Amino acid sequence: MSKESIIESTKAPEPVGLYPHARKVGNLLFLSGVGPRERGTKKIPGVELDPEGNIMSYDIVKQCHSVFNNVKTILEDAGSSWENLVDVTVFLTNMKDDFKAYNKVYAEYFKDNLPCRTTVEINSLPTPIAIELKCIATI
Repeated sequence: MSKESIIESTKAPEPVGLYPHARKVGNLLFLSGVGPRERGTKKIPGVELDPEGNIMSYDIVKQCHSVFNNVKTILEDAGSSWENLVDVTVFLTNMKDDFKAYNKVYAEYFKDNLPCRTTVEINSLPTPIAIELKCIATI
């Protein structure tokens, strides 16, 4: 694959590993996992950490808004848009406590676009976050 297919957003949070924000293949755009962090900082909206970096408390609603905005930023930087999302995989670290609030925020953002969706619970994510999205869109 050519380097031209690699998308690096200048506005979305920096990846925490060796991967691009997205890759374009034909008219499809595949986003790497996107979390709620803010660019240029380790700040995570809605998360309070202790001095050792352990989660003391978090607000899933604030994290949802932030992660959806980060996805939107990457899509736009890649020449796509929120309306072009066709598939969304959502990773939650606490399905029992967070699904209802996440699902409500999700409905606000996706009321005009209904991509396919899968939501799974996982033990943890690479940074102290409670939600991450993996998306596919058209360009």
